Amino acid sequence: MKKLFVLILALALTLTACSSGGGNEDRVVNVCGWGENIDPDLIEQFQKETGITVNYQTAESNETMYAIIKQGGSDYDVIVPSDYMIGQMIAEDMLAELDFSLIPNYEKIDSQYKNLSFDPDNKYSVPYTWGTLGIIYNPTLVGGEIDSWSALFDTKYAGQVGMIGNPRDAIGAALLYLGYSVNTTDEAEIREAYKLIADARDAGVYQGFFMDELYDKMEAGETAICTYYAGDFLSMHSNNSDLQFVVPKEGSNWFVDAMCVLKDAEHKTEAMEWINFICSTDACLANMDFIWYASPNAEALEKYPAYYEENNGEPLDEELFQVMAAPKEVLENCEAYLNLPSETLQLYTDLWVDLRI
Repeated sequence: MKKLFVLILALALTLTACSSGGGNEDRVVNVCGWGENIDPDLIEQFQKETGITVNYQTAESNETMYAIIKQGGSDYDVIVPSDYMIGQMIAEDMLAELDFSLIPNYEKIDSQYKNLSFDPDNKYSVPYTWGTLGIIYNPTLVGGEIDSWSALFDTKYAGQVGMIGNPRDAIGAALLYLGYSVNTTDEAEIREAYKLIADARDAGVYQGFFMDELYDKMEAGETAICTYYAGDFLSMHSNNSDLQFVVPKEGSNWFVDAMCVLKDAEHKTEAMEWINFICSTDACLANMDFIWYASPNAEALEKYPAYYEENNGEPLDEELFQVMAAPKEVLENCEAYLNLPSETLQLYTDLWVDLRI
């Protein structure tokens, strides 16, 4: 059912907005998030409770969202970027300081997701989800287990691999395999990672560079290996139980996506109301059950196994829960992405353009 979300959400919200009546058209919030990353029932509930119409749009990646905003092509109020992109947007003065008097549910966010490097003073963001990047693979197609980023570059798997379609994660995986930090600014190291990907591309290892297309490809067995996010693996696994997820032995990226308000947003009060609603415990529980990403709301995360059993009629598989909410020993082998210097970001852009040609 989740697979229909991206296709029907815009229509559903348009119909809701048209039928709301009572002058609600005067209160609007324009939200941009990721595909399949919000329970649409929460949008309907928020609209009924507040009279605020939610226009929900999706972006394929942080880079796509950033480009749309910089080009002046958006009317977003609330956006949900990842940590490193939030750092970049703060540096470029793109985000508004939040009015936390309108976001009392912020107190429910666990302290380990506050004062992070991208927003050290907690002025611009409220954490929404967190998770890990890893390898999703089908052992029935590859003939066994995978535990290393090497699988993304091995000609043994030629024609079976889907490389993730954004530069920070793709180049980051190559950097990790080579033993480098995902936050390196060393041009030689970044170019070495680029060459690793380019050589694998030229050798026919990749079917292509993909984002949400990987759902259908992995579930149908068209693609045997990809790099993608833990929460999305759980959605895929619900439709194909052969699929496995691993955080490679070389380490990976631990990320936080957070809700922010653009500095030139037209509906700032409504934006704060939306953020407050979404980080409530009830909303976080419902959202986890729909999108399979761990919540930074400590109370919701603790309650989720019981909530899952009550709503799904069976216990939550502990191994799958540890994919959703990676344990401490996994996170200790992961790095968060940092905002990189402008010259390094430009290098990423230039190399990415070449890789996608």
